[in-house]
Amino acid sequence: MNKLLLTLSSLLVTTLTAVSVQAQEIQGDAKAGETKIAMCIGCHGIKGYQASFPEVYKVPKISGQNAKYIVSSLNAYKQGERKHPSMRGIAQSLTDQDMADLAAYYELHGKTETVAEAKIPEAPAKVAELLKKGACASCHGESFNKPVSDAYPKVAGQHADYLYVALKSYKTEGNATWGRANGIMGGIAKQFSNAELKQIAGYVSNMPGDVKTVPQSRFR
Repeated sequence: MNKLLLTLSSLLVTTLTAVSVQAQEIQGDAKAGETKIAMCIGCHGIKGYQASFPEVYKVPKISGQNAKYIVSSLNAYKQGERKHPSMRGIAQSLTDQDMADLAAYYELHGKTETVAEAKIPEAPAKVAELLKKGACASCHGESFNKPVSDAYPKVAGQHADYLYVALKSYKTEGNATWGRANGIMGGIAKQFSNAELKQIAGYVSNMPGDVKTVPQSRFR
């Protein structure tokens, strides 16, 4: 009986592992992704477009962002780990293949040939202290444009008000429609006051980065 249970357990682990690997191996098709962006461009394809929930802020620049991070973000909205009514509704309408295709498209969208890195502005002493306290470079890289893993976002050059709202969202608890559940980022963000988070966001937004908003027509 024990041998049977051990065999069944081994088979279950093998099956789950195979499913997990298969999910991880979904390849995105940028050309296919271009046919699926209608729901994205109404916000992310307009320079300076502002969201109004839970406060007014510019929607994030996603062209040039890491594909793995985009997929991870969409899954977080789909599963409710990130709470945002509009984004959750959109994410829930997407299959894993849709997410991979959209992510592949936006990673390449607006991408230009590699050029020499622009000079990174020196952080004010107070901000440098905050960045060190949060160990931000350990994941996002020293330039904040080359994270140590493609599963992490490029944040250099991102809108300051979006970064600020995103950081605050990791501190939000008990709200049914807003907040982000992430143990690492939650622990980091909670070390800082909102004023300090705003300082961090302001500095990072002024760093040279790949992410951008590329104007796109609403009518495709």
